[in-house]
Amino acid sequence: MRFLCVYRPSQEEGGRPSPEHVAEMGKLIDKMMKAGVLLATEGCLPTSKGARVRLANGKISVIDGPFTETKELIGGFAILRLNSKQEAIEATKEFLAVAGDGETEIRQLYEPSDFDIAPADGRIEVAAKA
Repeated sequence: MRFLCVYRPSQEEGGRPSPEHVAEMGKLIDKMMKAGVLLATEGCLPTSKGARVRLANGKISVIDGPFTETKELIGGFAILRLNSKQEAIEATKEFLAVAGDGETEIRQLYEPSDFDIAPADGRIEVAAKA
């Protein structure tokens, strides 16, 4: 199973992490990658470099950052391969111990086996399994 973990730090955006914090996070990332648990991870630059694009009632709107709501701030993400949601929770606890105060939302990702793929009229149709 794969899980998307989205980290929301409790502090507002600010300066860069200390070299010590970067080294500690690097050790955790290295350990998880060598164990085959961590498939991908990235931190996000400040929201001042971002934008939000929304479609509502057929109209597109674009809002440039920065975004002020700390509770909506996404600090980074990771994609983990584990055997259960409980394992993802345990891995996330270990991450938060290094990352610091904040919240991580864990979402299981679809796998190819979650879909029926059947040819129809020379095309491939993809339908989610019930």
